[in-house]
Amino acid sequence: MYEQLKTIFLYHEDSPMLFSSFFFWGFFFVIYLFYSLLYKKNNWRNIYLFAISLFFYYKSGGYFFSLLIISTLVDYSMGMLIGKSTSSAKKKIYLITSVILNLSLLFYFKYSYFIIDSINQLFHTNFEVVNLLAEWTNAIAGTNFNVSDIILPVGISFYTFQSLSYTIDVYRGKLQPVKSIIDFGFFISFFPQLVAGPIVRASEFIPQLLQKYKLTKQQFGHAVFLILNGLLKKMVISDFISINFVDRIFEDPLAYTGFENLMGAYAYAIQIYCDFSGYTDIAIGVALLLGFTLPINFNSPYKATNITDFWRRWHISLSTWLKDYLYISLGGNKKGRIRTYLNLLITMLLGGLWHGASIKFIVWGGLHGVALMFHKIWLKISPFKKIKSAFLYISGRIISIIITFHFVVLTWIYFRALDIDSINIIFRKIFYDFQWNMVPQIIVSYAMVFGLLLFAFIIHWLPASFKEYYRGMFIKSPIYVKAITVVLAVFIIMQFKTSALQPFIYFQF
Repeated sequence: MYEQLKTIFLYHEDSPMLFSSFFFWGFFFVIYLFYSLLYKKNNWRNIYLFAISLFFYYKSGGYFFSLLIISTLVDYSMGMLIGKSTSSAKKKIYLITSVILNLSLLFYFKYSYFIIDSINQLFHTNFEVVNLLAEWTNAIAGTNFNVSDIILPVGISFYTFQSLSYTIDVYRGKLQPVKSIIDFGFFISFFPQLVAGPIVRASEFIPQLLQKYKLTKQQFGHAVFLILNGLLKKMVISDFISINFVDRIFEDPLAYTGFENLMGAYAYAIQIYCDFSGYTDIAIGVALLLGFTLPINFNSPYKATNITDFWRRWHISLSTWLKDYLYISLGGNKKGRIRTYLNLLITMLLGGLWHGASIKFIVWGGLHGVALMFHKIWLKISPFKKIKSAFLYISGRIISIIITFHFVVLTWIYFRALDIDSINIIFRKIFYDFQWNMVPQIIVSYAMVFGLLLFAFIIHWLPASFKEYYRGMFIKSPIYVKAITVVLAVFIIMQFKTSALQPFIYFQF
């Protein structure tokens, strides 16, 4: 009994809380039962969900939940001070304090190895990183955490950006400070989107804390649809393709043909989409069941007709955050053409660095930055802007989608590959060792993977109207149809389920 309670209430590094685990859905069922007793009283509801969110983060990331509390206290305090101050200089000081403290935590845990390794290589020194949080925890609580390893706290990039957006908006006068620390803490830690987004703005979320709980039949159907859709994306498509193909290719690209390496890039494109958008679907669905609306984070990104359109469709909450709080802060497009291009490049380089402390992520961000620059230039010189022929217009859109998609796929290689050497091997294999004669045999060998890959791309590229049609049909269907669909979906998931749960890709960011 004691061991079972420990499993339920204590953090275990080898079994974190995941949407794709049966434990999470048992956990959610129990908290939803208690929620049904509290949801009519906003204050109790918010306190309850705040406590549950902290527990969820503890189960997902262990003692790192203390960092979440620090960020909450810092930005709540700075927001209040900015709101009360009448001095623009003091407001700026409070904002800078918030930015420095938040980014210092993020940089320490995310970029310490990268910075120390770079210093050691440049100056031939032997500095080593020290996990100060583990050291302090050992001293205070008598634990035995390894102080020589810095582990990236799950979700720190997401809740740091979310918290920063609050203090910046208060400073800009777009938002009044949140008076209740419980409400603010709830906004920062709301568990469905805490560890992998979407990044929510306080102006979108805080007003919902004051509204009465409402869940219509249509909203319930939509929530169930999103949850099932997300689980199928993650556990059937993403995990299966990852384990049976993508991971093998990228772990040892030299052992595979150019065709397999290219297909590995295509497969990773759909894997990361299904993984991340699957998480978002589940997060939005769970939040909706609790009475809260989260913003859309994906909109069929591989339908994009250009790279600008891609970033309007991919990880929308991050791209809009970078635009509103970084690109515009740098001057946006209001300081001349050259400065606009430079601002775009800086924004995307930092966006790449946000994903990880590695040269490959910086190159990935830089490639997207350069592509955005070229797209702006192309808009000014394109000879196709005034085309009136329907045939040429449709043909142009198809060609644009194909070009954009393949650019994104090739840049995903930088995102997924282990290192720069692996990236070079992959490109050499694709361009110089394709081995066309092996293609039929490879297709037969990976028939299930390629079949699932083709199915996923077909679904992705279906017209939006058709997708809305079958989503609407599910939402309007009787409850017994929904129940049968849930059972069928669970059955399919169980057939594809791997022996070990696969973490969501964006947990590492």
